[in-house]
Amino acid sequence: MANLRDVRLRMRAIRQTLQVTKAMNLISTAKLRKGRRVLEDTEPFFRRIQKSMWDILAGAGRVESEFLTAGRGKNPHTAIVVITSDKGLAGGYNANIFRQVSDLCGRVSNPLLILIGSIGYRYFINSPYLILENFSFHSQIPTMENAREIADYIVSQYLWGMFDEIHIVYTHMHSAVKLLPRERQLLPLDAEKMQAELSREEGQKRVELRFEFLPSKTAVFDALVPFYIKGIVYGSLVEAYVSEQSARMAAMDEASKNAEDMLSVLQINYNRTRQAGITQEVSEIVSGSAALNG
Repeated sequence: MANLRDVRLRMRAIRQTLQVTKAMNLISTAKLRKGRRVLEDTEPFFRRIQKSMWDILAGAGRVESEFLTAGRGKNPHTAIVVITSDKGLAGGYNANIFRQVSDLCGRVSNPLLILIGSIGYRYFINSPYLILENFSFHSQIPTMENAREIADYIVSQYLWGMFDEIHIVYTHMHSAVKLLPRERQLLPLDAEKMQAELSREEGQKRVELRFEFLPSKTAVFDALVPFYIKGIVYGSLVEAYVSEQSARMAAMDEASKNAEDMLSVLQINYNRTRQAGITQEVSEIVSGSAALNG
C-alpha cells in the first residue's frame, strides 16, 4: 500500500506539472503569432535601413565623425548589448546567448555589458564583467519607445567616451527550429563588415552609390546615425522576442511529451502493483476459507 501511495503522489505531481507546461505552451503559441506579425512588418524596414546606411557610408568617402572613428582612447573599452529573456523555461535560448557573449568578451578589449532581460542580469551579475545598465520590459512585445530608450543611452555614453565600440548580441530566427545567436557591431560604423554581411544575406555584392551631402557629411552622419542605431536595436529586440517564444513553445511541448511518457509508465506500474495486491488478497482469502473448511 505504501508503494501504491508513492506512485499516486508522483502521478499527481506529474499531472500538475503537465497542466503548467501545456498552459505555457498555449501562451507561447499565442505570443509567437503576435510576434511573427510584428516581425513580418518590421523585417523589411530592418533590412532596408542596413542597406541604406551602407549605401550612404560607401558613397560618403572619408568622413570626420565620432561615429566612424575607432580606438579613440588609449585604453579602449567595448560595450556589448546583450538581449536575453525576462523569464526562463525557454530551452537553450539564453544559454546560447551566454556562450556567444563569453566568446565575444574574450575577443574584445575591456568588455562592458548592457543587459536587456532579467535572466541575463542574474547570470552575468556573478561574472567578472562590469554591468553598466540593465533594461527589463517584462516579456512584452518590444516597442519603438523601448528601442529609443536603449539607443539614446548607448549613443550618449558612446559620445561621452565611456566606450569605443558597441556590439549587440541577440538571437536570430532562421526558422522555427533553427535559432542561432548573432553578433553585430553597431559603432563605430565599419563599411567592410557591413558589406560582408549584406553580401552574405543577398548572395551578391552591393554596388557603391554616390551622394551629395548638405550641409556637410559630418552633419548628416551625426543626425542620421542615432536613428540608424534605434532601428537596428528595435529590429534586434523584435527578432529576439519571436525567437524566445518559439524556443519556449518547443521546450514546453517537449516537456509535455516527457510528462505524458512518465505518466504512461507510472500508470502501468501502478496497475501491475495494484493487481498484484488484489491477487495476493484473494489468495489469502481462499487459503483462509480452505483452512476453516478443513
